[in-house]
Amino acid sequence: MTALRLPNRQARHLWLWTNGLAETPTGAPDVMGMIRRLGFVQIDTIRNVTRAHHHILWTRNQNYREHMLWPRLGRDRLLFEHFTHDASLIPMETLPIWQRQFRRLGARVAAHDWYASGLAQAQIAQIRARIEAEGALSTHAFDTKAASREMWARPPHKKALDQMWYAGELATCYRENFVKFYNLSERVFPAHLREGPPDRDQIDALCDGALDRLSMASCGEVQRFWGAMDASEARGWLTRRDLVPIEIESADRRWTAGFAPPDIESRLEALPAPTTRLRIINPFDPAIRDRMRLNRLFGLEYVNEMFVPQVRRRWGYYVYPLLEGDRFVGRIELKADRVAGWMQVTGFWPEARVKWSANRLDRLDAELIRFARLAGICDICWTVPRPI
Repeated sequence: MTALRLPNRQARHLWLWTNGLAETPTGAPDVMGMIRRLGFVQIDTIRNVTRAHHHILWTRNQNYREHMLWPRLGRDRLLFEHFTHDASLIPMETLPIWQRQFRRLGARVAAHDWYASGLAQAQIAQIRARIEAEGALSTHAFDTKAASREMWARPPHKKALDQMWYAGELATCYRENFVKFYNLSERVFPAHLREGPPDRDQIDALCDGALDRLSMASCGEVQRFWGAMDASEARGWLTRRDLVPIEIESADRRWTAGFAPPDIESRLEALPAPTTRLRIINPFDPAIRDRMRLNRLFGLEYVNEMFVPQVRRRWGYYVYPLLEGDRFVGRIELKADRVAGWMQVTGFWPEARVKWSANRLDRLDAELIRFARLAGICDICWTVPRPI
């Protein structure tokens, strides 16, 4: 079959539409609809202006507010929390095909020396017994200490909780002030969703879902979407599917091979032009999470420098790419104090060959006001020169 060729601009439009960034982000927020469209939403502890999971959803509908997410996990049981490429909230209907990930990650963690010791097994049993007797508990309910004072050292009770959580024996039943509360999984997960199909069927369903949410991909990109299989398993899925071969034009005019779902031509025919609204994109947003794809499609070289020593940073601590239409026009660093009610622009970098007209700056100001409103902030100021 002759490969279907996607010119760069069409590929950009397809990628933005696939990620829910083509439409003007208004209307009544459909929180579960947004998460189902993305497949999952990554959660993160850092609250720069707002935490990443709230920002990701707000970017897709600017009427979204922070109180709208967590009831879907704790009250409604429409979401469960587990590990994709990072900690994520996943639609509950995905649970049957997530059983393999519980097995994979549970076995991987159990293989570590600490978990193989008799002490670890005893602590795991004791913690499970406490949760079974007392109900949901957070890590703060336990007081064991880490064996060292290194930054990433974890106390034994946290390791035990992690082991059972990764293996699906415990589940996050809710979060309170972002603190995770654990309960037995049979008390959290609906009984009819706790059994999965055969393992190969789980792989196939996960890969199908990944490609649906990528629209165009390599086998490796499909594998990495959920982080729930190895390369050979993804290649096995590929042999069982009749997909459309494609060639994608990069921002530098080179062409790369990939494949697309069978309905790719229908997607392209219905593809809308992306909104011209200027958008502040979170560093953990799924649209830019794959930095190689980001650079290939948009010519944007982006590095998250939060964990880079300050003297080695090229940009800043928490830097947001600025998307306008189908291209990135700049980067902005923001700092906020929600209690004091202010947000500062502490860094700004226009992209090469992008002129910041008064109209474009007005669009940025409007987006900053909307973003501040999400965090309950009214006072916005620049501590660096505004673009002219």
